[in-house]
Amino acid sequence: MPQASMLRQITDFANRADPYPVYRELRRTPVLHEEEGGPYIISSYYDIKALLHDPRISSDAANLAAAGDDELGQAEETGGLPPSFLRLDPPEHDRLRRIANSAFGPPHRPRRIENMRGEMGGIVTELIDNFGDTRQIDLVDQFAYPFPVTVICRLLGVPREDEPKFRTWVDPLVASLDPDTRQGGDAEFQKSAQEARMQLGMYLAGLVEQRAKEPRDDLLSDLVNSHGPDGSMGMMEVLSTSVLLLIAGHETTVNLITNGMLTLLRHPEILGRLREDPGLSVNIVEELLRYEPPVQLVPQRTCITDIEVRGVTIPKGSRIWLVLAAGNRDPERFKDPERFDPDRGDIQHLGFGSGIHSCFGAPLARLEAQLALSELARRLENPRLVEDPPPYRPNAVLRGPRHLNIAFEGLR
Repeated sequence: MPQASMLRQITDFANRADPYPVYRELRRTPVLHEEEGGPYIISSYYDIKALLHDPRISSDAANLAAAGDDELGQAEETGGLPPSFLRLDPPEHDRLRRIANSAFGPPHRPRRIENMRGEMGGIVTELIDNFGDTRQIDLVDQFAYPFPVTVICRLLGVPREDEPKFRTWVDPLVASLDPDTRQGGDAEFQKSAQEARMQLGMYLAGLVEQRAKEPRDDLLSDLVNSHGPDGSMGMMEVLSTSVLLLIAGHETTVNLITNGMLTLLRHPEILGRLREDPGLSVNIVEELLRYEPPVQLVPQRTCITDIEVRGVTIPKGSRIWLVLAAGNRDPERFKDPERFDPDRGDIQHLGFGSGIHSCFGAPLARLEAQLALSELARRLENPRLVEDPPPYRPNAVLRGPRHLNIAFEGLR
């Protein structure tokens, strides 16, 4: 495989259904730099994890813009909102994340997610009941998308009936995460992402204003009215954080649930075990996060000083791509990495990243996937894939099927 084509193969839609042969080839050159001005692509588990913890690696939108590879940053800067804490470095990142976390979990809301378990179970039951007498479903449209969207709406305090409205704004923002959509500075594409972020921010501003006057028991109210050791978020910081949580709170989980059911249908013996033992869902979800992670790569990093990785010097200001999915199947780290095995004794995956930017919503995503997959396994009689592979979304970063058609004989 010619080395010069590797970058294109990572983002090529033709490889979306099975990118893992590309990743195997990529690991032959753990630090790959194809052309001047291009990114340094890192694919080994230990190197990725070390860089995720390295303070010399920046997520700051300003540094990415200086490196000439930040259409999303441009959308943020001109979309009327500051970058979210996901795209900031310490100390500002740490301050905003601590404030957000105080509303999401410990120490102030230690059981907020766990206390939603019963409500989430009710949502799952209702969605499956709604399959009715049909014997074929599209898991994405009828379950894997509406479930996490409903949960994040209830958690944030966003009206669920507004989903069709904010989905039109979320879609172009999610598309802008994909390196393959950075269409040579395509002005129309950038404009649509900027407009979407502005519209979503304006929509959430109305809800935030309501919560400032009349707080409720939801995350938006806590963000608006937080007054802890780190102070309070400004209004624009509340809005950028709310945009982040609304998008991240459902997009990755849709793929986790869909990739999970696809994998289980390809491994019917494990699906059968899950049907008999719902507790197995904990290990299954962890192995899925290794084997089929919803976030495949992190393309938005810059080094702020020269860094040496495996004898290769990455110059200051260079862009770095961390291919998490390649690291998750690195034979240097995992025994028999191409095998789906929820009985692994050590599943220290990169599915939620690592370091200061590790996934903020990991506890929520884990619980949603566990509930969803265990109940689907229990209630679908003799489920089977209608087509394999299914059609995939174009996004190389947030990888998952666009549709997953499943036939079955009935509901338990």
